[in-house]
Amino acid sequence: MAPFQRPQVATLYRRLAEPPRQLIALFGPRQTGKTTIVRQALRQIDLESRYLAVDEPDSAEIRVPSAATEATFLAPQVRDAEWLVRHWEEARREAEQLGGFVLVFDEIQKIPQWSETIKGLWDADRARDCPLHVVILGSAPLLMQSGLSESLAGRFELIRVTHWPFAEMAEAFGFDLPTYLYFGGYPGAVSSIRAPGQWRDYILDSLVQPNVERDLLAMTRVDKPALLKRLFELGAAYSGQILSYTKMQGQLQDAGNTTTLARYLHLLERAGLLAGVPKYAGQVHRVRASSPKLNVLNTALMTADSGYSFAEAQADRSFWGRIVESAVGAHLFNTATSDIRLHYWRDGSHEVDFVLQRGARIIAIEVKSGANKMSLRGMDEFKRRFSPRRSLLVGGDDISLDKFLTMPAHHWFEEA
Repeated sequence: MAPFQRPQVATLYRRLAEPPRQLIALFGPRQTGKTTIVRQALRQIDLESRYLAVDEPDSAEIRVPSAATEATFLAPQVRDAEWLVRHWEEARREAEQLGGFVLVFDEIQKIPQWSETIKGLWDADRARDCPLHVVILGSAPLLMQSGLSESLAGRFELIRVTHWPFAEMAEAFGFDLPTYLYFGGYPGAVSSIRAPGQWRDYILDSLVQPNVERDLLAMTRVDKPALLKRLFELGAAYSGQILSYTKMQGQLQDAGNTTTLARYLHLLERAGLLAGVPKYAGQVHRVRASSPKLNVLNTALMTADSGYSFAEAQADRSFWGRIVESAVGAHLFNTATSDIRLHYWRDGSHEVDFVLQRGARIIAIEVKSGANKMSLRGMDEFKRRFSPRRSLLVGGDDISLDKFLTMPAHHWFEEA
């Protein structure tokens, strides 16, 4: 049986089969399969290639004397602009000799001034029409996006790699809907789901901790690292709920001002961990001032530290209802194209779980989780005030939850 391939593999293959016109950039959250995507595409393409992981040591040996004898060790080489240039020039020569070559840099953001260095090399290749394809990968989205947009504008094509949706986890690993809702979309954790302690440690120690304590701190200034971590923990615990910044301050020690909390929440969102979904108001200044609806971007981030086992989570209808709503919110956020905005709406006792906005068109989405008796008064009031292009009850008569989770956010505008 052929190994499962994410759709990005076919996209990357097509680009590598064409003459190089732009750099190809793949980036997204940790453990979403970026490296696997590249390796699968490279195995299919009829070109020689070189894959360089910036954060892994070289295999070159050096001899280091010890007190008793001389011992041989494997030592990592310094990754800097000079290292990048040297490997690029070697690949350039091979590309010109062979009529084509693929050079891949994984975790490129760990090289200082990487984007400025690549800009000069890429422009020189284009001037001489060099047939060298260059693919860059990174798991720190803010740093990657900053380097791409500031130094490499117009020189790259972005291939976005998001969390695995239900359809992919079902096809690749046989997940049914409850399993996906609780264990989320991390393929690397699949082998551990029958060992709850091991699975929990993988999510918290191999995913959350390096994301919060290493990636985010490396990509931007964070004056209160402990606060950033506690904010994520609070957001995961309150996923699916609206929580004002004032209430967050009350829950967090040394929380600082609301501006700091809003900035840290934005960092967590860009790292693919936690989103603060804004309120829909039809007016930009009111949206920015609203209390966010917290939503994990992979439900494993909500359940791993919840204290609930799989069976206990299903038995608690209120908690399971928040998992369902969080799964819908994560799916909409992760599949939304750049021109689609995700909101919620609430006014007094009236509430709509999610509102998709593309330009002047809006779509209202209510989630039937089974936790409480369903009331559609909020949806009715929203339709009266804003006249959405479409309203949708997920888990009800309109569409089942499992089917909804197979359709990207833009589908509903095409259908409307």
